[in-house]
Amino acid sequence: MTVRLVPHPASFPADPPRDPDNAWSVAAHDWHAFDQVTTMVNHWDRPNWGPGMRAGYWLLTFSSPLLVSHARQCQVRIRHLGFDEIEMQSMHLTLGRIGPASEVPLTQLRSLAATVRRQRLPHGFPLSAIPMTASRGAVRYSVAPWTPVLSLHAELAQASSAVGLPLLSATGHLRPHLGIAYCNRVLPASEVRAAIEPLRMLPPVQLFVDRVQIVEMWRVEGAYQWQVVEEISLPATA
Repeated sequence: MTVRLVPHPASFPADPPRDPDNAWSVAAHDWHAFDQVTTMVNHWDRPNWGPGMRAGYWLLTFSSPLLVSHARQCQVRIRHLGFDEIEMQSMHLTLGRIGPASEVPLTQLRSLAATVRRQRLPHGFPLSAIPMTASRGAVRYSVAPWTPVLSLHAELAQASSAVGLPLLSATGHLRPHLGIAYCNRVLPASEVRAAIEPLRMLPPVQLFVDRVQIVEMWRVEGAYQWQVVEEISLPATA
Protein backbone atom coordinates (compact mmCIF):
# COMPACT_ATOMS: atom_id res chain seq x y z
CA MET A 1 0.00 0.00 0.00
CA THR A 2 1.52 3.32 -1.10
CA VAL A 3 1.38 6.08 1.50
CA ARG A 4 1.99 9.76 0.81
CA LEU A 5 3.48 11.69 3.70
CA VAL A 6 2.04 15.18 4.13
CA PRO A 7 2.87 18.15 6.34
CA HIS A 8 0.80 18.44 9.51
CA PRO A 9 1.20 21.01 12.31
CA ALA A 10 0.42 18.50 15.08
CA SER A 11 3.14 16.09 13.91
CA PHE A 12 6.78 16.40 14.90
CA PRO A 13 8.49 17.21 12.66
CA ALA A 14 5.59 18.95 10.95
CA ASP A 15 7.15 18.37 7.52
CA PRO A 16 8.16 14.84 6.49
CA PRO A 17 11.78 14.03 5.59
CA ARG A 18 12.92 14.11 1.99
CA ASP A 19 13.79 10.39 2.05
CA PRO A 20 11.87 8.56 4.81
CA ASP A 21 13.69 5.29 4.11
CA ASN A 22 17.22 6.63 4.42
CA ALA A 23 18.42 6.47 8.02
CA TRP A 24 20.73 9.44 7.82
CA SER A 25 18.19 11.56 5.96
CA VAL A 26 15.60 10.87 8.65
CA ALA A 27 18.06 11.49 11.50
CA ALA A 28 19.28 14.77 10.01
CA HIS A 29 15.71 15.92 9.38
CA ASP A 30 14.63 15.08 12.94
CA TRP A 31 17.61 16.90 14.40
CA HIS A 32 17.03 19.95 12.23
CA ALA A 33 13.42 20.09 13.44
CA PHE A 34 14.49 19.83 17.08
CA ASP A 35 17.13 22.49 16.50
CA GLN A 36 14.26 24.93 15.83
CA VAL A 37 12.61 24.20 19.20
CA THR A 38 13.26 26.86 21.83
CA THR A 39 11.26 25.51 24.79
CA MET A 40 10.54 21.99 25.99
CA VAL A 41 7.03 21.28 27.24
CA ASN A 42 5.66 18.90 29.87
CA HIS A 43 4.80 15.68 28.07
CA TRP A 44 2.20 14.83 30.73
CA ASP A 45 0.21 18.03 30.25
CA ARG A 46 -2.41 16.31 28.07
CA PRO A 47 -6.05 17.27 28.57
CA ASN A 48 -7.28 14.17 26.70
CA TRP A 49 -5.90 11.95 29.48
CA GLY A 50 -8.29 12.28 32.42
CA PRO A 51 -7.79 10.61 35.81
CA GLY A 52 -8.24 6.85 35.64
CA MET A 53 -8.59 6.88 31.87
CA ARG A 54 -7.66 3.82 29.79
CA ALA A 55 -7.39 3.64 26.02
CA GLY A 56 -6.65 1.13 23.29
CA TYR A 57 -3.48 1.62 21.26
CA TRP A 58 -1.54 -0.06 18.50
CA LEU A 59 2.11 -0.48 19.55
CA LEU A 60 5.34 -1.96 18.31
CA THR A 61 7.28 -3.15 21.36
CA PHE A 62 10.94 -4.13 21.63
CA SER A 63 12.90 -6.41 23.94
CA SER A 64 16.24 -6.49 22.10
CA PRO A 65 19.12 -6.84 24.62
CA LEU A 66 21.23 -4.57 22.42
CA LEU A 67 18.54 -1.89 22.42
CA VAL A 68 18.14 -2.21 26.20
CA SER A 69 21.88 -1.74 26.74
CA HIS A 70 22.07 1.14 24.28
CA ALA A 71 19.03 2.95 25.68
CA ARG A 72 20.24 2.60 29.26
CA GLN A 73 23.58 4.09 28.25
CA CYS A 74 21.77 7.07 26.74
CA GLN A 75 19.48 7.47 29.76
CA VAL A 76 22.47 7.60 32.09
CA ARG A 77 24.07 10.29 29.97
CA ILE A 78 21.00 12.56 30.20
CA ARG A 79 19.97 11.74 33.78
CA HIS A 80 21.00 15.20 34.99
CA LEU A 81 18.00 16.60 33.06
CA GLY A 82 15.65 14.91 35.54
CA PHE A 83 13.31 13.55 32.87
CA ASP A 84 10.99 10.57 33.39
CA GLU A 85 12.93 7.62 31.98
CA ILE A 86 11.03 4.98 30.02
CA GLU A 87 11.45 1.56 31.59
CA MET A 88 13.16 -0.96 29.36
CA GLN A 89 10.14 -3.29 29.32
CA SER A 90 8.07 -0.32 28.12
CA MET A 91 10.12 0.61 25.04
CA HIS A 92 7.61 1.11 22.27
CA LEU A 93 6.78 2.79 18.99
CA THR A 94 3.22 4.12 18.99
CA LEU A 95 1.32 3.45 15.79
CA GLY A 96 -1.99 4.93 16.84
CA ARG A 97 -4.72 5.41 19.40
CA ILE A 98 -7.74 3.20 18.80
CA GLY A 99 -10.04 4.86 21.31
CA PRO A 100 -10.85 5.21 25.02
CA ALA A 101 -11.78 2.00 26.81
CA SER A 102 -15.11 3.56 27.80
CA GLU A 103 -16.05 3.70 24.10
CA VAL A 104 -14.11 0.73 22.68
CA PRO A 105 -14.60 -2.37 24.87
CA LEU A 106 -12.32 -5.40 24.77
CA THR A 107 -14.80 -7.27 22.56
CA GLN A 108 -14.36 -4.64 19.84
CA LEU A 109 -10.59 -4.73 20.19
CA ARG A 110 -10.65 -8.49 19.68
CA SER A 111 -12.90 -8.07 16.66
CA LEU A 112 -10.44 -5.53 15.30
CA ALA A 113 -7.57 -7.99 15.75
CA ALA A 114 -9.51 -10.70 13.91
CA THR A 115 -10.10 -8.31 11.01
CA VAL A 116 -6.43 -7.37 10.85
CA ARG A 117 -5.40 -11.04 10.73
CA ARG A 118 -7.49 -11.46 7.59
CA GLN A 119 -5.74 -8.62 5.80
CA ARG A 120 -2.57 -8.72 3.74
CA LEU A 121 -0.14 -7.37 6.29
CA PRO A 122 3.39 -6.34 5.35
CA HIS A 123 6.12 -8.87 6.05
CA GLY A 124 8.31 -8.56 9.10
CA PHE A 125 10.94 -5.89 8.51
CA PRO A 126 14.23 -4.54 9.85
CA LEU A 127 14.25 -1.19 11.60
CA SER A 128 17.19 0.97 12.67
CA ALA A 129 17.00 2.98 15.91
CA ILE A 130 19.26 5.98 15.35
CA PRO A 131 20.54 7.99 18.32
CA MET A 132 19.59 10.55 19.40
CA THR A 133 17.14 13.41 18.96
CA ALA A 134 14.12 14.93 20.71
CA SER A 135 10.72 16.45 20.19
CA ARG A 136 9.15 19.23 22.23
CA GLY A 137 8.27 16.73 24.96
CA ALA A 138 10.61 13.73 24.83
CA VAL A 139 14.08 12.44 24.06
CA ARG A 140 13.96 9.74 21.41
CA TYR A 141 15.59 7.68 18.71
CA SER A 142 14.92 8.43 15.07
CA VAL A 143 13.94 5.27 13.18
CA ALA A 144 14.18 4.14 9.56
CA PRO A 145 12.99 2.94 7.14
CA TRP A 146 9.50 4.42 7.42
CA THR A 147 7.80 2.72 4.47
CA PRO A 148 7.05 -0.62 6.18
CA VAL A 149 5.86 1.17 9.33
CA LEU A 150 3.55 3.38 7.27
CA SER A 151 2.26 0.40 5.29
CA LEU A 152 1.43 -1.41 8.51
CA HIS A 153 -0.29 1.67 9.92
CA ALA A 154 -2.39 2.01 6.76
CA GLU A 155 -3.60 -1.59 7.08
CA LEU A 156 -4.48 -1.07 10.74
CA ALA A 157 -6.38 2.12 9.90
CA GLN A 158 -8.30 0.29 7.19
CA ALA A 159 -9.26 -2.44 9.67
CA SER A 160 -10.49 0.11 12.22
CA SER A 161 -12.76 1.64 9.60
CA ALA A 162 -14.02 -1.80 8.54
CA VAL A 163 -15.24 -2.67 12.06
CA GLY A 164 -16.79 0.74 12.70
CA LEU A 165 -14.18 2.08 15.11
CA PRO A 166 -12.95 5.69 15.14
CA LEU A 167 -10.39 6.33 12.44
CA LEU A 168 -6.73 6.23 13.41
CA SER A 169 -4.86 9.44 12.77
CA ALA A 170 -3.96 9.75 9.09
CA THR A 171 -1.05 7.55 8.03
CA GLY A 172 0.47 10.48 6.14
CA HIS A 173 0.82 12.36 9.45
CA LEU A 174 2.76 9.60 11.21
CA ARG A 175 6.36 10.34 12.24
CA PRO A 176 7.75 7.05 13.64
CA HIS A 177 10.12 7.31 16.60
CA LEU A 178 11.20 5.44 19.73
CA GLY A 179 11.31 7.37 23.02
CA ILE A 180 13.66 6.92 25.99
CA ALA A 181 12.60 9.75 28.34
CA TYR A 182 9.67 12.14 28.78
CA CYS A 183 10.12 15.80 29.59
CA ASN A 184 8.23 16.58 32.81
CA ARG A 185 8.44 20.38 32.95
CA VAL A 186 9.02 23.48 30.87
CA LEU A 187 12.70 24.23 30.27
CA PRO A 188 14.96 25.64 27.53
CA ALA A 189 15.46 23.19 24.69
CA SER A 190 19.11 24.27 24.46
CA GLU A 191 19.81 22.33 27.68
CA VAL A 192 18.45 19.16 26.09
CA ARG A 193 20.34 19.68 22.83
CA ALA A 194 23.61 20.09 24.75
CA ALA A 195 22.94 16.83 26.62
CA ILE A 196 21.98 14.66 23.68
CA GLU A 197 24.15 15.97 20.85
CA PRO A 198 27.20 13.86 21.89
CA LEU A 199 24.99 10.75 21.77
CA ARG A 200 24.49 11.26 18.05
CA MET A 201 27.94 9.74 17.55
CA LEU A 202 26.74 6.35 18.84
CA PRO A 203 26.00 3.64 16.26
CA PRO A 204 22.40 2.77 15.34
CA VAL A 205 20.73 -0.27 16.86
CA GLN A 206 19.39 -2.85 14.42
CA LEU A 207 15.93 -4.20 15.28
CA PHE A 208 13.44 -6.50 13.61
CA VAL A 209 9.67 -5.99 13.69
CA ASP A 210 7.73 -9.24 13.45
CA ARG A 211 4.54 -8.45 15.40
CA VAL A 212 2.18 -5.67 16.38
CA GLN A 213 0.15 -5.41 19.57
CA ILE A 214 -3.19 -4.02 20.65
CA VAL A 215 -2.85 -2.84 24.24
CA GLU A 216 -5.06 -1.21 26.82
CA MET A 217 -2.97 1.64 28.18
CA TRP A 218 -3.20 3.84 31.28
CA ARG A 219 -1.00 6.39 32.99
CA VAL A 220 0.73 6.29 36.35
CA GLU A 221 3.05 8.90 37.81
CA GLY A 222 5.69 9.63 35.17
CA ALA A 223 4.98 6.58 33.00
CA TYR A 224 2.60 4.64 30.79
CA GLN A 225 1.57 1.11 31.62
CA TRP A 226 -0.48 -1.34 29.58
CA GLN A 227 -1.75 -4.84 29.24
CA VAL A 228 -1.60 -6.67 25.93
CA VAL A 229 -5.05 -7.44 24.51
CA GLU A 230 -3.98 -9.04 21.22
CA GLU A 231 -0.66 -9.75 19.54
CA ILE A 232 -0.59 -10.20 15.77
CA SER A 233 2.38 -11.78 14.01
CA LEU A 234 3.52 -10.31 10.72
CA PRO A 235 4.16 -12.71 7.82
CA ALA A 236 7.67 -14.11 7.65
CA THR A 237 9.87 -12.75 4.91
CA ALA A 238 10.33 -15.02 1.91
